Amino acid sequence: MKTAVQRKVEVIDAADAPLGRLASRAAVLLIGKHKANYAPNADAGDFVHIKNAAKIKLTGKKRQQKVYKWYTGYQGGLRTEPLKSVIAKSPAEVIKKAVKNMLPKNTFQTPRLRRLRITD
Repeated sequence: MKTAVQRKVEVIDAADAPLGRLASRAAVLLIGKHKANYAPNADAGDFVHIKNAAKIKLTGKKRQQKVYKWYTGYQGGLRTEPLKSVIAKSPAEVIKKAVKNMLPKNTFQTPRLRRLRITD
């Protein structure tokens, strides 16, 4: 017997919010850990809408020093991109990457990320 999950829309303002704390709060809401009926084997999280992504606050020297790395799969295919250039292109991508890394790596990760909306 399946029961319908009641999902709310949570709006988070990213203006002057530290990136890590914002991503952590969004991950908890997407997972549904704030609810009394939380179960690790059920996807009962809420929708999360983050606004003012361009006004995110980065502490320390992260804006100059942090670098995103990924491997293409080819020889010599280690690619890097500094955080400064990622923010210039798309500030929402920085928040999305931070939230994705805070979600559990299981089959629920993709549907949870679909419930995340980020606007500049």
